[in-house]
This record gives sequence, structure tokens and C-alpha cells, in this order.
Amino acid sequence: MSSMSVLTRDEAQTRARLLDVHRYEITLDLTRGDDTFDSRTLIRFTVRDGQETTDTFVELKPAELRSVTLDGQPLDPTALDGNRLPLTHLTAGEHELRLDTAMRYSRTGEGMHRFTDPTDGETYVYTQLFLDDVQRVFPAFDQPDLKAVFDLTVTAPDGWTVLSNGITEHLGDGTWRAATTPLISTYLVAVAAGPWHSVTTEHRGLPFGIHCRRSLAPHLDADAEEILDITRACYDRYHEKFEEPYPFDSYDQAFVPEFNAGAMENPGLVTFRDEFVFRSAVTDTERQTRAMVVAHEMAHMWFGDLVTLQWWDDIWLNESFAEYMGYQTLTEATRFTDTWVDFGVARKAWGYDADQRPSTHPVAPEAVDDTAAALLNFDGISYAKGASALRQLVAWLGEKDFLAGINTHFARHRFGNAALADFIDSLAASTDRDVHAWADAWLRTTGVDTLVPRTSSDDRGWQLEVAHDGSRRPHRITIGLYDHDLHDPNRLTLRDRVDADIPVTGDTVTSATGPRPALILLNDGDLTYTKIRFDPESFAAVRDHLSGLPEPLTRAVVWNALRDAVRDGELPPADYLDIARAHLPHETDLALVQGVLSFASAQAADRYLTPDARPAALATLTDLCRDLIRRTEDGSHPGLRLTAVRHFTDVAAHPETIAAWLAEGTVPGGPELDPELRWRILGRLAVLGATDEDAIAAELARDPSATGQEGAARCRAALPDEETKRRAWEAMFASDDLSNYLFTATAQGFWQPEQTDLLRGYVERYWTDAVAVAARRGPAIAEAAGRWAFPAYAVDARTLQLGDTCLRDADPVPALRRKLADQLDDLRRAADVRGAHA
Repeated sequence: MSSMSVLTRDEAQTRARLLDVHRYEITLDLTRGDDTFDSRTLIRFTVRDGQETTDTFVELKPAELRSVTLDGQPLDPTALDGNRLPLTHLTAGEHELRLDTAMRYSRTGEGMHRFTDPTDGETYVYTQLFLDDVQRVFPAFDQPDLKAVFDLTVTAPDGWTVLSNGITEHLGDGTWRAATTPLISTYLVAVAAGPWHSVTTEHRGLPFGIHCRRSLAPHLDADAEEILDITRACYDRYHEKFEEPYPFDSYDQAFVPEFNAGAMENPGLVTFRDEFVFRSAVTDTERQTRAMVVAHEMAHMWFGDLVTLQWWDDIWLNESFAEYMGYQTLTEATRFTDTWVDFGVARKAWGYDADQRPSTHPVAPEAVDDTAAALLNFDGISYAKGASALRQLVAWLGEKDFLAGINTHFARHRFGNAALADFIDSLAASTDRDVHAWADAWLRTTGVDTLVPRTSSDDRGWQLEVAHDGSRRPHRITIGLYDHDLHDPNRLTLRDRVDADIPVTGDTVTSATGPRPALILLNDGDLTYTKIRFDPESFAAVRDHLSGLPEPLTRAVVWNALRDAVRDGELPPADYLDIARAHLPHETDLALVQGVLSFASAQAADRYLTPDARPAALATLTDLCRDLIRRTEDGSHPGLRLTAVRHFTDVAAHPETIAAWLAEGTVPGGPELDPELRWRILGRLAVLGATDEDAIAAELARDPSATGQEGAARCRAALPDEETKRRAWEAMFASDDLSNYLFTATAQGFWQPEQTDLLRGYVERYWTDAVAVAARRGPAIAEAAGRWAFPAYAVDARTLQLGDTCLRDADPVPALRRKLADQLDDLRRAADVRGAHA
């Protein structure tokens, strides 16, 4: 059999001109054993008039293709070429294609994933068909603009429940039938089957359900009302915003094991990673993140499912819209009113980083020639930058005109497909502003602008000039002017906020009377997507009084600016840590504390500082976390205390304190150690060589869950022992037995800055072995090998040389090539930061 082919844009356009696909009738049998399931498919389609005969193909990736018939006539199954079965000499008119296949279950979260819960031995399966993995489950004309209706019948073991896009009915003898879908794309078909624990209700006459593994039932039940309340609130708010009603017959949310993404917007059956069913204590920010994902996925029911992209170059339209709507709707409709703080400090940084690498691309790229290229664009640009662009668009256009354009778009393209030009035309129909020019400036360009304040003064007052460094696009911003508080020397108070339009081609000058403010903050409110800098007086105010700024979103803008300055080599990492040490003990916003501590430890301490400076950095962070723990002894901020305990554990350079916590089962004054904290502490003890295999095995006996299995794999890989490192490496790269989650857990434990000498030989081996496993195991493991198994701590010339040679000579698969290129660019940046402050 030939290798698998990716679909090109040209091929998709040609096939869309030839065919209308009407209906799929799919029968799945999940009772055929642990390795494969049966998949029988009938596809009804029409070849359009225009020529006597035509040729095309249908895609599938079977374990076995047993038989094929076209219009009742058998075709040769051996004609299958890679993942393409040729259909030749097709005449104009209606056709029926029948295929009988056996398909393989997946252990990597692609296609039909199969998972057996180690807690109780129960088995679950679910589909993840994005981007082209429908071919692993049933044959299809697999492109987003060949929408069809789907009839699905599933035979499952006794005691299982089958969920799908529409309401399912048990017909008896393990056979389930799903209601016929409306027109949807092939990648949006969904099945989830197993002995689910379910909580069901109705809202506005629509069936709602949430589902998880039975072993997680107590944890889902504890949060069921919170999840359903968020779901109801978002549903109601979207119906206030959108004129088009919810387009499907039910709304199920299934929390599934070993899921690669955060969630997937399958119509009527959204699948989530089941880490969102919290087994251990979490912060309110983590609850907010779960709520945001609920809101994000529900937004997709309209933008993505009802109206679907025509080709994958417009994936940003799906993701940016859902990202923006998720955060905005959560702010409007739920108790989570500061969601844009978390977006600013976490998601937006993801976008800024991606946009400064060589692999950057426009929000709306034009050169997405095939499905492999499309898969690479699911990054911080398509999500965070795109959502930032939409937030800026709303600030410029006004929400009323923005929503009017959105509703025009839904009305024009419901149950169909649309491209960027259609979206812009819909917006333009609702405003006099030049939306096409805005789109060219914001959606077709790459990179991050930098806005720089320059001040001057005379006897009449002061002037502010905002310089547009690296001008790419216009910005509508708010400039915050802050003074020292007359009554509290540690606080800054808002004097005024000034709106300003910063054009592409020039600078903006603002004049004012009176003394200049202590702090001039560009992009206060975070309504645009840009880096900002401080003038010297403003930097001094930030350095000394950051925690005294009154609003968390303002502080998020400042922390992001400091982060950017570190990454750009303008602010020494040690100075960033000193600012964090001074101000985080007084911070009350959990998202800010989490974001700053994460950057301070994983980037500033572990990568941007030289190894000889790292111990002092860890000591600074340990003292900071200890201060936060002391501050929260009264129990007034449990989420802040939990965050401090987690990070104290992560940066511990000596084992005594955290080993005592583990032995006693609690942090003095709380919290008691739940499974997440126990595995976290044991993992750090493993890095420090302060535990052993017996302790890990004992902990696994205490927590034999899937999460426990991952914790044990992470701890074992972290032990500073030659034999355990060898076994971990072989498990990742020589064997294909690890699931996607166990591969990731092993990789997370393997590389440790404390173990440089022990790991040096593996840095040399990584490139060959990563290329090989990515080629064998596919995109999900390729992504994990490039993200988690990469030696990110090894900031040196040898690592860069090995990486460059790999990219030049080894021909890694696209998913791994992209990850390696990004990782190597991050290493170069870290080396440059070290060089700038040597």
C-alpha cells in the first residue's frame, strides 16, 4: 500500500465542483474486540452535469477494506492507494457507494480512541475526527465544504450508553440509533460510547447532559450544578446575541479520557478532556478556565458548526470567534467577571510568542495548500491573536454593528460554508467603516507592533508622543494616567484615561496641562494586540508600585510588558524576579499570580538565567511562595494558598520541607494533600533524588487511577538514575505502547535542569529518535515529542547545532518540523537573553 496522501486545496476545490454529497448511513460495531471495530458505510452523492464521465476518490484508513460496491457493482478493494480509493468513470447523476471495513482503535486520541480505566477496568471509546481523522472511523469525501446529513447506528457492549450528535435511542440488543443530523461537515461527526455516568436535565425544552467515566462520578456530581449553570447562562446569553436559534436537537458535554485538545465542538456532543472533572482541589481561576471552555465550545455551535469554513485557511474564523465570544460571554453572563485578566496574562502571551517566531503566519493565511499545513496553524495566532483582533474590531466598530454583521453572516450561510471574504462582506453590510481595509491590516499581516511612549514638558504642561515601532496595523487604545496616592505611598491612583487612535503611518501626540503623571500606561484595558514599553519615569513607578495599581487588568498589561521586555533582552531576568518578589506577595488576582510565577520559574529561572544563577533565582521564588503561604494562613485566600504551595513545591531546591508535608499528609495550616499535590511533591522529590521506586509504587497503589498512572510515569522518568532514564527513554522512543497521555507524562518527567550531566547523551540522541517516533506514530505523538520531549533546558550552541542539522537533513514530518523550529527559536532567544546580560 502506498503512503497516506494529504488533501490539497486544489483537489478539494475540484471535488467540490464535481460532487454534491447528500447522506451518510454509518453502522459501527464496537463489539469486535480490543483492536478493531467494524464500520459499514453507505454514501449517497450526485455527480453534477457538465461532462460525460469524471474521476474522483473517497478517503479511508482501514485496517481492512473487505468490500466496495458502487451503484450495486463491486469495486476492487485492492485499488485502495494509501488512504484514497479511486472512483472512476462516474456519470452525471445520483450514486450509492457502499464500503465494509474494519478500523483500528487508537491509543493516541486520533480517530476512535479506546481507553480502559485502571481504577475499575471499564472501557470507553470516543471519536476525535478533526482535521482528517474521520478516515480512521468511516470512509468519507473528507473536506469541510462537502456537508451532508448523517444517520448513525452503533452496536455496543451490554451496559454501555452511546452518545452522538443527535439524540440517541436504544433499540435493544446493544444497538443504538442516533437522530439524523442536519447538514454538517465530516470532521464534526461524533460518537462516545461506554458505561458513562450521566447527569441530565432540560433547558428551554432542549435536553442537556454531562457525562464522564464512572470512576469520576463523585467528582462530576460535586460540580454538576456549576457546569450546568454555566451552560444555561451561556446558552441564554448567546440567544440574546444571535438571531439564529441553537441549530441542533440536544446539547451533551462528555468529559473523555486521554483527549489531546481542551475540547472539540462536535455539534450536540462536545467532548472535553476529563481533567476538567476535578479530582483534587483547584483554584477559582481553574474553574473559570473550565467555564471559558464551555462558553468557547458553545459559541462554535453557530460559528464553526452552523456556518463552517470552506477551506482550512479560515480556521481562525472558527477559533478566534469562539475564543473572543467565550471570554466576553463569560464576563457578561456568569460570576466570572475578570476573564480578560486571565486572557491577557496567559492566552495573549501564547499569541505574542507564536507571532515572533519564524513560523509566524497571518491570522488569516493565504498559503494553506493542504491539510498537513492547516494542522500547523492551530496555535496562539489562530486563537489568541485572532481573538485579540476581534476585540480590537469591536472597540473600533462598536458591539452593535459587530453583532449585526455576525447575524447577517449566520443568516446568509446557515448550514453552509463561508470564507473570509464572506465574513468581511457581512460585517461591511452593517457599518460605514472600511472593514476591508481593517481586515487587510489586521488579518493579512504578521508580527507584533510595539508602542513606545516619549514625553516632554514645558512651562505649559507635558506632551506624550506614542511612537509606532514596527508599524503594521492601526490601533485604538486607551492611555492610563496614574499618580502617586497622596494618602498611601504604595498605591497609584487613576487620574484619567485618554482614548487614542494610533495610525499605521505616523505617531500620535497628546498634550495636557499640569504635572506629568507618575505612570503613563499605553493600552490600559488591553483592548489591542501590541507590545508596549515604558518611559523611564513610568518604569520607576511600575518597579516600585506595581501592586498598588487599582485594577487587575491594568496590572496584567504591566506584567505582560515586563515579560516582553525580558524576552526581548531589555529587562534582566533577575530584575523581573526582584519585581515579582516585591509585588506578588501583595497580589490578589489568582490568574496574575499563576501567570507570573509560571513565567518566573519555567522561563526566567530555568532558561533565561545561566545555570550558575539559577540557584539564587530558585531561592528568590521559594521566599516569594513562602511569603504567600504565610499571608494566607488565616484561610481567607484558599486558591492563592494552593497556588503558592504548588509553586513552592516546584522550585524547592532542598527536599526537607516538602518531604515532611508528604509524610504528614498536609501542609501545616492546610491544605491537606490530595492526589494532585501528593504526586506533585513526589515528582519534585524524584528530581532531587530524595525518593525511590518503592515510594512511587506505594503511591500508585494508593492512587491506581489513570491520573495516578501518569503521575507514576512522570516520577519514574524524573529519577536521577541511569537505568530509570534508559527505561523511560525506551518507553517513549523504542516502543509504541505508551498512550498519548503516558508518553507526555514520561516526557514531562525526563528532562530536568538539575540533571544536566546525566542527560547530556540523550540530548544527542533526541533528534534521530524523535524523527523516527513521529514518523511511526503520527501527528499527535509528533506534537508531543516536539513539545514535551524536547530538551528545552539545554540552552547551548551544541543543542542549536544538532537541531539545525536535524531540520536540514532528517526530514521530520510536518508536525514535528514545526515544533522543532519553534523550540529552537525559543532556545536562540534564551541564548540571546543570556548574552545580553552576561
